[in-house]
Amino acid sequence: MANEVALIAHLMRRAGFGATRAELDELAAKGYEAVVDDMVNPERFPELEEDVWKRYNLELSYNDSLPAHTGRWVYRMVNTERPLQEKMALLWHHVFATAWYKGEHVPSIVRQIETFRQVGMSDIKTVLLELAKDPAMNYWLDNCENHKGEPNENWGRELLELFSMGVGHYSEDDIKNASRAFTGWTFTQPIPLYPFGSYDAEFLYIAEDHDDSEKTFLGETGNFNGEDIIDIIVKQPATAAFICRHLYNFFVADEPQVPAWELEPPRDPEAMETLITAYFEHDGKIQPILKTLFNSEFFKEAQFKKVKSPAELVAGAIKLVGTYRFPEPNENIGMLSGATSVMGQQLMNPPTVEGWHTGHEWIDGGTLNERVNFAVNQLNDISKPGVKDIVARMSAEGSDDGKLAPEQFVEMSLELAGHVAVDDSTRAGLLRYAQAAGGLSFDTEEDADDSAVHIGRMLQLIVSTREYQFA
Repeated sequence: MANEVALIAHLMRRAGFGATRAELDELAAKGYEAVVDDMVNPERFPELEEDVWKRYNLELSYNDSLPAHTGRWVYRMVNTERPLQEKMALLWHHVFATAWYKGEHVPSIVRQIETFRQVGMSDIKTVLLELAKDPAMNYWLDNCENHKGEPNENWGRELLELFSMGVGHYSEDDIKNASRAFTGWTFTQPIPLYPFGSYDAEFLYIAEDHDDSEKTFLGETGNFNGEDIIDIIVKQPATAAFICRHLYNFFVADEPQVPAWELEPPRDPEAMETLITAYFEHDGKIQPILKTLFNSEFFKEAQFKKVKSPAELVAGAIKLVGTYRFPEPNENIGMLSGATSVMGQQLMNPPTVEGWHTGHEWIDGGTLNERVNFAVNQLNDISKPGVKDIVARMSAEGSDDGKLAPEQFVEMSLELAGHVAVDDSTRAGLLRYAQAAGGLSFDTEEDADDSAVHIGRMLQLIVSTREYQFA
């Protein structure tokens, strides 16, 4: 059972944002494969009710408050019963990076994330089609300036280079013809900002602005529209490889950055072949690819081989301590936006169309300091629900003889902090603290209080370790 719980903890870190020990015990009773099946079928679980947030965070009713809406997203990551739905939205937000700073139109960015949430596990054709119709993306890559007789190639180029196939699998003529196929795809201009704030924009197809002449794209010829271009793209082996490598990079193990993919082979070619086979067997449907991935041995063996993104670290630390719990009101969810931003990930505002540089590039001297301080500060109050639960579990374990030996104290702390795996030198450092604290005792109220303080400090030491930076 211990190994099963550790494996499910790994799944919940990667397919979600971590889990409490109580949640892990409940999931372990179902069994690993059943949990995977639930994760890839989020519709089995209720959607999160949002009314309570707006009552205590009035800025959520104001469409131009970016920090409030990015904080709201982290709050969803912590509380949702559909964690993979949020994780897929985070993946596509990185792959199809669209930033607030160009248009400064919060409703369109929020709506794009909601679109990723709704179609993120459908199929790659649907995802790309919804992306092509998305007003935020349309403005971000200038397709609103893509007119019959005056094509703008920005969207057509990035669709092929960064969103579907990768460099080296298309020609300049393919870019030109793809761009022509998306002429006339634009959006309605929203009502002016003042005095009531921003309003939504909607996809708009202007038939008379569309170039309906013959086009040749990736070896096929016809009077193509944008839907036809996407139909052709999703059939390409290069697209399967590109999308599957993103899935591997996001869920399994860190890969080099995207521009290097044509030069550096995948770190696990066999795993890639497994995912590519699933892509074609299921016509680009994402749900069965994910199920294949999560049930694979290469996923199960990849524990603590990925650097946590700031969003993952922040949401995971909050889940551990049990704060920001739904439906309890919290008046400061905007703080969650700032927490990820100072670590290098301002949600809904990626730095470029390439998204964020991930893996070890998440960490430098400044961001590591912010990451460690955030996690440690979450554990500075032993009255927080998650810490109290860990103390209670240790107290129950030591109830027979009234004590927990230092070695047992360390192992239980690592386990209850999320089955954190550490190397021998880190374990030795934790053991030194446990030995200095002496065996934990819960015989008297004073002993129990002292032990609770030591448990809190041990958890702070664990989240400050090098290993805690990995998922």
